[in-house]
Amino acid sequence: MRILGATDDEVDKRQRSLTLNMSPRNPGTTLDLEWISKVRVNTQAVLKRAQFIQRQKIPKKQWQAAWLLKAVTLIDLTTLAGDDTSSNVHRLCLKAVQPVRYDLLKKIDMHDKGVTTAAVCVYPSRVTDAVRSLKAANSSLPVASVATGFPAGQTPLETRLQEVRIAVSDGATEIDIVINRMLAITGQWEAMYNEIRQFREACGPAHMKTILAVGELGSFTNVYRASMVAMMAGSDFIKTSTGKEAVNATYPVAIVMVRAIRDYFMSTGHKVGFKPAGGIRTAEESLVWLTLIKEELGDDWLCPGLFRLGASSLLADIERQIYHQVTGQYAAYHDLPMA
Repeated sequence: MRILGATDDEVDKRQRSLTLNMSPRNPGTTLDLEWISKVRVNTQAVLKRAQFIQRQKIPKKQWQAAWLLKAVTLIDLTTLAGDDTSSNVHRLCLKAVQPVRYDLLKKIDMHDKGVTTAAVCVYPSRVTDAVRSLKAANSSLPVASVATGFPAGQTPLETRLQEVRIAVSDGATEIDIVINRMLAITGQWEAMYNEIRQFREACGPAHMKTILAVGELGSFTNVYRASMVAMMAGSDFIKTSTGKEAVNATYPVAIVMVRAIRDYFMSTGHKVGFKPAGGIRTAEESLVWLTLIKEELGDDWLCPGLFRLGASSLLADIERQIYHQVTGQYAAYHDLPMA
C-alpha cells in the first residue's frame, strides 16, 4: 500500500527536526495539518494487502499452541454490559489471572510461566470492583477503563474529562477514550487534537488508548488521518472500535492504522501501540491478527506494551483449542468455565 502524503524530503526534514523519544509514554507532537491534509489512501492496495495477510498459513500442532498462549497474554479481557455487577467483574478478574486451566498448562509445561491476560477492561463504575478483586488475588494486572462518554462520545467535554479523572483516581492505569466522531467526519482535526490533548492531561500517569470507531469514519483516508491526529495528541495506543458499532475491527482498517503507526514511528522515533477490538471471537482470528502485526510492524510490537486484543469471548475459544492440543478432543464450553 502506498499512502500519498508528505514527500520523502519532507519526512526526512521532519525526522531531523524532532527529538527521538523512546519512552513508554507517547508525549505527542505538534499537530501537522499539512501532513494530515495531503494524505490519500490507496483503497485497492489496502484490500490486496489485507487479503494477502489472511491467506498466510497459520501455525499447527505445538507451534499453534504456543502462538495461542501468546495471544492470551495480549488480551484485554473485557466486560462492557449493562448488567455488569461486582460479582461478574470478580469472576472476570479471576479468569484474567488464570486464563487457561492449570492442568492444561501443566501438560505443556507452561503452568509456572505466569500466563495471564494483558489487562481487565471495565466501565468506570466497575473500576473499584476490578482493583479490589485483583488485589485480593495478589495480582498486579492493570485495570483498563473505557471513558469519555463510551461508546458514543457525545456527552459534554467537561463530563468526559471528569469521567477520565474519576476512573484514574479509582485505580485504572489504562484509559480507553473515544473520539468525537463528528470532528473526524467533518475534518475538524485541530479541534479533535485539542480534545485528545485534554484527555491525555486528564489521564495523568495512566496510559491512554484512543478508540477511533473506524466503522463510522467513512473512508480509509479518514481512518489514517484520525490515527495520525490521535498519535500526535499523545495517544499511547490507537484502537479500532468500541465493539458497539455495526462494523468493528477488520483487517483492511488494521492495515491503514498500522501503516499510520509505522509512519509516525519513522517520523518521531516513538512506538505507539495498536488494539483491534470488536468481533474477534475465534482462536484462528487471533492468529491472523498476530500474523498481521508481525508482518506489518515486526516482532517488537508483539508484546502487551504495544499490541492488545480487545475481546470478551475470544479467550473461551482459545482455551478450547489448547484443550484439543493437549487431549486430542474438543471440550464442551461448560468444561472450560468463563467469567
